[in-house]
Amino acid sequence: MFCPTETALGIIGGKWKGMILWCICRKTMRFNELHRIVPDISQRMLTKQLRELEEHGIIVRKVYAQVPPKVEYSLSSHGERLKPILDQLEDWSRDYLTERLDQPDS
Repeated sequence: MFCPTETALGIIGGKWKGMILWCICRKTMRFNELHRIVPDISQRMLTKQLRELEEHGIIVRKVYAQVPPKVEYSLSSHGERLKPILDQLEDWSRDYLTERLDQPDS
């Protein structure tokens, strides 16, 4: 059976992609900016996650012909459609955490 939610989570899910997308949703970013914001991720893993998001058409990688090389990551037009969904997920998460913190231990 085909589950569209499973497809979406397969593309944007995982330990790092949510944070990467959260950052890129706010502005176009360079690799080192992303690495500073998500300091626990290795350079290798950040590169891998960015490549996967690019392969799925969620982000765009723009390389400038200059020395030193300059590379920027931004949302593609398809990725822009994720913004309201990610905003809703953020709202849901805040509500969830608030409710969980307000509940006494059972």
